[in-house]
Amino acid sequence: MPRSSGRLVALAVATASAATLAGCASAVPVDPAPYASDPDCARVMLAAPTSVGGLALRKTTSQATAAYGSEFMIIVRCGVEPPGPSQDPCVEVTTGTTTLGWLVRDTDDAWVAVSFGRSPAVEVTIPHVRADRAVGDVLAELAPSAARAPSNGLECR
Repeated sequence: MPRSSGRLVALAVATASAATLAGCASAVPVDPAPYASDPDCARVMLAAPTSVGGLALRKTTSQATAAYGSEFMIIVRCGVEPPGPSQDPCVEVTTGTTTLGWLVRDTDDAWVAVSFGRSPAVEVTIPHVRADRAVGDVLAELAPSAARAPSNGLECR
């Protein structure tokens, strides 16, 4: 076999192997929220964007969850306990015709936001290293899907 043909075969095998491995990426382990089986979570998650903050949506191990990115992932869980009145700041995010309130809490390594005024509630965990200055942008991208959960009558004040 001529030398250039051997290189082409090796390149073809390497390319096919890389494509196969990329297609077999394992699902991201994410614990489900307590009310993940709520039928309204299906509506929320089916409307979830395919990318957030430029990060691609990945498969997860649990119902009503999403993960974006490959390192320092943004994690979304539908079906967390809907919050009542709180000392956490409530931020309203408007995207197009959708306005959604989020209770936002700063933890040691991430921002954690929970949709406010919706039941079931959606929780978003955004690592500081990923979006410390772009939390509002991430929440704006997720607001239209999170707003598919029915209103429970509560609003940010």
